[in-house]
Amino acid sequence: MLELNKIYCGDNIELIKQLDDNSIDMVITSPPYDNLRTYNKNEDIFNFDKFKILAKEMYRVIKEGSIIVWVVGDATINGCETLTSFKQAIYFKDECGFNIHDIMIYQKFSVCYTHKNRYTNVFEYMFIISKGIPKTVNLIKDKKNSLSGKYRSGNKRQKDGSLIPKTNTRQPINEYGVRGNIWLYNTGNNKSTKDKIAFQHPAIYPEKLVNDHIISWSNKDYLILDPFMGSGTTAKMCILNQRNFIGYEINKEYVDIAEKRIQIAYKEIDSRLFK
Repeated sequence: MLELNKIYCGDNIELIKQLDDNSIDMVITSPPYDNLRTYNKNEDIFNFDKFKILAKEMYRVIKEGSIIVWVVGDATINGCETLTSFKQAIYFKDECGFNIHDIMIYQKFSVCYTHKNRYTNVFEYMFIISKGIPKTVNLIKDKKNSLSGKYRSGNKRQKDGSLIPKTNTRQPINEYGVRGNIWLYNTGNNKSTKDKIAFQHPAIYPEKLVNDHIISWSNKDYLILDPFMGSGTTAKMCILNQRNFIGYEINKEYVDIAEKRIQIAYKEIDSRLFK
C-alpha cells in the first residue's frame, strides 16, 4: 500500500499496480476523453487500450460494494458523436464484471460555445459503477417537496396499466426528498472553485460535484482513489470531508497545482477549528 493522502507523479497504470487487492473504498475521477483538451506534453496519452488495463486494475483494487464515479463526455467528429463514454461503460460491465448502478447527468448552468446545426451541449455523463451491490449509499435529500406536511394519497400504476391503492397513504410527506440524477452546477471562473490557481489546468470539474459524490458513496475515513488527479479537486474535497485519498497525475506541473490546493484545504480545516 502506498502512503495515504498523497499525490504521486507518474503513469497511473504502473502506480495502480502497486495497490493491494480490495484496498480502495471509492474511485472518483474525470479522465481525458477524445482529445478534447491538451494536457502539456502528454496529449493523446490515454487511449482505449490503456483504459482497458486501468479498468481491470480498478476492479482488482476496489472493495466489494464500492463505487467508481466516472465523469466523461464525447467529442463530435465529422458530425458524429464518438460514444467513447458508452464504450467505456460497456467495457466496465461486460469485460470487467462491474454493474452500471446509475447513469447520471452533470449539467452545466452556463456554457460559452454554441453550434450552428445542433443544440448546445450542456452536460457530461457521470457513470456510477459498482463492484457488486453498493455497500455505502447516503442519498442527498435536498429536493423541496411542494406538498410537505400533507399525507400521501392516490394509486400506484402496475405493469399491466392497472391501479392499486398505495399502502403508505398515512405517512406525511417530508419537507425534502431525494434529488434526481441530473445535477446542475455553475462552472467557470470563481464558480467551479474559488482557487484561481486551479484554472491553470485546462479541464477542472466543480468542487461541489465531487463533494456531492463523496458524501453519497463514502463515509468518514474511507480511502478514495483518483487516477487522474489533475488540479487536485478530489484531494481537496476528501480533506474537507474527512476522507483519505491517493492520487495519480502524470504531469508534474499539475501535481504542483494540486499540492497548493491541498494546502488551501488544510487551512480551511484549521479556520473551522479555531472559529
